[in-house]
Parts: sequence; C-alpha cells; structure tokens
Amino acid sequence: MTRVAAALSLHASPAAAGYEAALRAREELGDASIDLACVFATHEHLPAASEVANAVRELLAPRHLLGCVAQGVVAGEREVEEGPAVSVWAASLPGAAITPFHLDAELLDGDGDGRALPAFDDAAIVLLLVDPFTFPADRLLRTANERYPGLPLVGGIALGGTGPGLQALVVDDQVYSEGAVGVTIGGVPVQAVVSQGCAPLGRESVITGADENVVLELAGRPALERLRETLAGLSERERGLATGGLLAGIVIDENKPAYARGDFLMRSILGADESSGAIAIGERVRVGQTLRFHARDAVSADGDLSETLAEALARAAAVPAGALVFTCNGRGAGMFGVPDHDASAIASALDSRAVGGLFCGGEIGPVGGRSFVHGFTATLALFFEGEPQR
Repeated sequence: MTRVAAALSLHASPAAAGYEAALRAREELGDASIDLACVFATHEHLPAASEVANAVRELLAPRHLLGCVAQGVVAGEREVEEGPAVSVWAASLPGAAITPFHLDAELLDGDGDGRALPAFDDAAIVLLLVDPFTFPADRLLRTANERYPGLPLVGGIALGGTGPGLQALVVDDQVYSEGAVGVTIGGVPVQAVVSQGCAPLGRESVITGADENVVLELAGRPALERLRETLAGLSERERGLATGGLLAGIVIDENKPAYARGDFLMRSILGADESSGAIAIGERVRVGQTLRFHARDAVSADGDLSETLAEALARAAAVPAGALVFTCNGRGAGMFGVPDHDASAIASALDSRAVGGLFCGGEIGPVGGRSFVHGFTATLALFFEGEPQR
C-alpha cells in the first residue's frame, strides 16, 4: 500500500535543515522502505544544495531522489515564501517502476529519432523539474505530447537562481546546475490535477483570423474590438479583476459540446496593435479555435481548487495517500491575502498532511489530454493508497 509523508525545516544550516526535515518524514513512515523522496530548498540554501540532498539521502536511503532549489516551498499545511526552508516529501510505493533522468538542451536539439529522450512508454505519470535559463520546457512537452498521447507530465519551472548555471537540480546522487530532471513512475495509483482559478469574462468567440501567436479576428471582427466590447459589458467587480491582468483562454479540446472550467489553456495577452486591431498572446493559435477572455481571481482560484480536488477524489474512489504540489509564485499570500492557502486547502481535501512541493515560475500539467506550461495554477500529482477507478 502506498504511504506518504512530508515535513518542513526552517533551520538556517543547509545540512541541518535537510536532516531535520528528512528525520520528521522518516518518523511518519516508520520502517517503511522509501521508493521516492523529493527535496525542495529555498534559494538561501543554493550554495550548499548538495549538502541538503546528501543529508536527505543518508537519512532516508530512498531508492530514488528528486529535487531542486526554488523561490519557496510547501510542506504539510505550510507555505514558506521567504527565508530559509527545506521541504521533504517521501513515499513508499510498493511495486512502482521508477526511472530517473536528466536532460540538457543539446540532447533535445540532437534528438532527431527520439532515442536520446527517456522512454515514457510504461509511465502513469512523469514528474519534471526544469531550469528555465538552460532548457526549453515547451519543446520537450510538445515532443512528449506527440509521442505519448494522454501521458500527464507534472512539475514546474524551478527558479532557484537568477541566471544560467545558478540552479541545483537533484536526481539520485547527482546535482546539476542546468537542464531538467525528472522521474517516470508506473505501477502505482496516481492522478494529475490542474487548478487554474481564473474568472471568465464575456462570451466565447471563434478565432477567424490568426498568424502565429497573433489573433487577428474574433468572430469576423478585429480581436481588439471584441476585447473592448467584452470590457465594456463587465460588472464593476469584473472590471476590477480585468485591471489586475487579462488572460486569453484557448480551448484545447474542440470536440466538446460546451466548455467549462478546466477546458481552457490560459495565456497572457502580450500586446495589441491599434491600426490592425490584432492582439498578441503567449501561444500560437489557429483559425477555428475558441477563445474566451479571463482574469486572475483569488475567489475563483479558491473555488476552483476545492472543486477540482473534489472531482479528482470522486473519480479515484480510493483513499488519498498524499500529493506533490507545484504552485505558482504569483499565488501565495500575494494573491489570496493570507498565507498557506493552497497547502492548507489541499491538506484539508485529502485529510492528510502528506503534501510537499514548491513555488514555480510556471507549472507543468495536462489540460485537454496534453501537457503544457501554465501560469497562476496549482498543479498536483495525487497518490492513492489503492488503485483508483479510471
């Protein structure tokens, strides 16, 4: 049976923090063998990240270890967005097939026949941590989506440093300063969950003119004209949300008869051209896709996380053992006005404090059966004690 534990240390010493968090996780799991451990440290520990990883590895003796340095960490019902901290998540996964990997950009560039990339064939889920300065996450996800349709990749963009070479990506006994690390996991009950938490604005419109990432027309009219029409029809509260940042929601699965929460891929609006009426967004689009404007919203994010988790747990019809969470660094106390929002909500929904993770500069997870890099989401890998119903 799957068993999971998570623990936090705020110790200023890297080695002591790794040891303390690992010890607490070990106490929760007793003498159970640990098949996968994850360690996430804040940037204060970056210069000695290997000491953190070594302490966790020596105490827990996990079959595999995965981790990185991040802007903030999650453990149990706590989120630490400032100051030194280490989060350790440990899982006993009987029967699990786990394969670790490290990728670099040159490997991806030279992968003409696909043989250089990890084999994801037997995986139920792939956990992925990416350094944004040295590795093109979008390119890897496009390749994985094509070769392994429906396979969820879950993880995040790790912002441990401020430039190339200023990161610590941990996989087993290695610490890398660039690229991407991850593990494939098969043979255990696990589900991917993506909670976006954006409020829809106005109505859906079909893209009738497009060029790369530029939306030229929506429903036969200039896109900017449609946007202004949408803004003019908003309520006072919706206008307030719109001033905080507009997003373009693109429908991923056009085969559905109606679109609801979770059917849209959220992308930033990068700019607009007054003369042509075109709008540039952070995603390539094509004619025939459906677009709806959205806005970031704490109330919607709170409700969406609760509903998404409830639906995932109902689908599983199994007891949750724990979760890895990859939450956006634009959420946290700055978005919700209170600390620990996502961590406490997830722990409450699972009735378990076995929640570990990090704050990301982009979260990786599936929408419409394909994995993308998102923004302002909370993305999870939910592990269950028994086999969930699909």
